[in-house]
Amino acid sequence: MGAAVWKLTLSYDGSQFAGWQVQPGRRTVQGELGAALARVTGEHTLPQGSGRTDAGVHALAQVASVSLRSPVPAANLERALNHALPAAIRVLAAEHAPAGFHARHAAVAKTYEYRLFRARICPPWLAPYVAAYTFPLALESLRQATGWITGTHDFRSFQTHDPDAASRTEPGRAPHSTVRTVFSAGWETPEPELLLFRVRGSGFLHHMVRNLVGTLLLVGRGQLAPDQLPTILGARARSSAGPTAPASGLWLHSVEYRITGPDGDPVLR
Repeated sequence: MGAAVWKLTLSYDGSQFAGWQVQPGRRTVQGELGAALARVTGEHTLPQGSGRTDAGVHALAQVASVSLRSPVPAANLERALNHALPAAIRVLAAEHAPAGFHARHAAVAKTYEYRLFRARICPPWLAPYVAAYTFPLALESLRQATGWITGTHDFRSFQTHDPDAASRTEPGRAPHSTVRTVFSAGWETPEPELLLFRVRGSGFLHHMVRNLVGTLLLVGRGQLAPDQLPTILGARARSSAGPTAPASGLWLHSVEYRITGPDGDPVLR
């Protein structure tokens, strides 16, 4: 029997790991998932994620792809992986994918959330999952500035240098392109003590969301004017933007796919 391609949807507590990508001598999500797959199927393979979340960054629905020869049913694979994985990683779904499916290359959109805790004292059990931020913020200024980042722009000013970028150039983009499309971005207050930034885009550069948040918070504090965002974008220089927000507040919310079968019907979303 030939290998079958699987799409695995994962949730994980990033505070427990040194990021997604395998690193020598460090505990990572990709490493733990690969080890669990080996224990369950006897196959040594490296699952590919939709993107590399950094140390301390969490995922509500990360997607990974992997090829397996084992004929294990989907429900059994999901159950066995959750038994083999540490409690900080859960497989939410395991499903067959079309041949050639790749979790990163096939993605058409991603959504991230950044969570700010606004009360005077952040409870210690919540601290790993938010960024505590008690400075007064002008929400209307935040929203005005956020409007400037929607659309297609060169986001080089919001990219932290990534030494591995050359090896991860996305299909259809020029090598090292820093142009991305932000479909939507906005601020919400789902709870009185929580301020949430949600952004959906075609893809994101290294630390792009955290650098956007760090810059927008300067606007909220009155240290930048909302209409300075076009100038920062146009500078195409990291030094023109604000600081990088802490990793603890960042969550990969979801990854979107539009893959159709031979009859034109969608087979993955």
